Amino acid sequence: MFELPTPSILVDLDVLEANIRGMADLCKANNKELWPMVKTHKSSVIARMQYEAGAKGFLVGTIEEAEVLVLNGFTNIMVAYPVVSPENLKRVIDLTKEARVVLTLDSVEAASLINKALRERGVSMEYLIKVDSGGRRLGVEPGKVVRLAEKLREFTYLKLRGICTHSGHAYNARSAEEVRQAAEDEVKALRTAADFLKDEGYEVSIVATGCTPTARYVVRSEVVNVMRPGSYVFYDAMQVALGTTTVGNCALTVLTTVISRPAPNRLIIDAGSKTLSADRSAHNMPILRGYGIVKEHPELNVTSLSEEVGKIEVEGRTGVNVGDKIEIIPTHACMVANNASYLIGHRRGEVEALIPVDARERVRSPISIKLREAV
Repeated sequence: MFELPTPSILVDLDVLEANIRGMADLCKANNKELWPMVKTHKSSVIARMQYEAGAKGFLVGTIEEAEVLVLNGFTNIMVAYPVVSPENLKRVIDLTKEARVVLTLDSVEAASLINKALRERGVSMEYLIKVDSGGRRLGVEPGKVVRLAEKLREFTYLKLRGICTHSGHAYNARSAEEVRQAAEDEVKALRTAADFLKDEGYEVSIVATGCTPTARYVVRSEVVNVMRPGSYVFYDAMQVALGTTTVGNCALTVLTTVISRPAPNRLIIDAGSKTLSADRSAHNMPILRGYGIVKEHPELNVTSLSEEVGKIEVEGRTGVNVGDKIEIIPTHACMVANNASYLIGHRRGEVEALIPVDARERVRSPISIKLREAV
């Protein structure tokens, strides 16, 4: 494996399979349906592994992900965000010919645009109302969910099936206790919204949520019936920092070579932001150390990333020098996978498979345009 060119993005297949089984078993033990978020890996191969382990459907972050899943025979899809542009609406509605696609809404304006497109096509679609459980991003406050549902009743091509949320503020936690608090916020928001809707006679057959750090707490709630975590397939330095998992459970790493040692306490590697990603979550997680975890070398700290190279500070002594290869667990595995065309699957140090990242946005053009001839 260490004979591979660098930088290379690796996936330990034993760890990946264990992570997939672990979440599937957790959901099954707590009578929850598992609909994993696909944006983490964007791979139909890994989606197949999740499905064979017990996933009932999938949550997508992009239309491309939904299209690739349906192309590969998966027929239960939830879309995480409102879709309102005419071009994307057409693509989503086209998918309903072959799959069940459940939309997400949090406003009258989006519902109006979607309903108009559905009416023109003579198609109805299901949707969930997004509830804000503390992330202050998408969603309505739990106490306002009935008011929104009342307004959405006029859109007859849209069928309410339930509610959903995402406790993204868990990534701003500074301790395991704050992660637990985010999970409590998640459940409380969903319980409040569901109770209000049921009291007014609305159907709430789906109560969905998904956030890897809070999943182990929320899965025990009697309120939730659909779990939609994503990062658990790979885990990463974020999840380690939050106490969600350990280094040994991190399946995705970046293999990189030390290309320079310009000072005794500084190493330069051939993996930068285009490979490792400089993302530290939407909350710029305060408890993160650097831009990844260097496996087996706690004395090394990835302190900055340029586009093609990274800088590592040596804290104390190290035996690592120019020409050596090291593995780094990235800060945010989702971003790393999104930048790759394929992942190198290995088992106990032997390369076993290439895993295509075939659901990246714009890997294939979704539109046909006629280019003007050059003058």
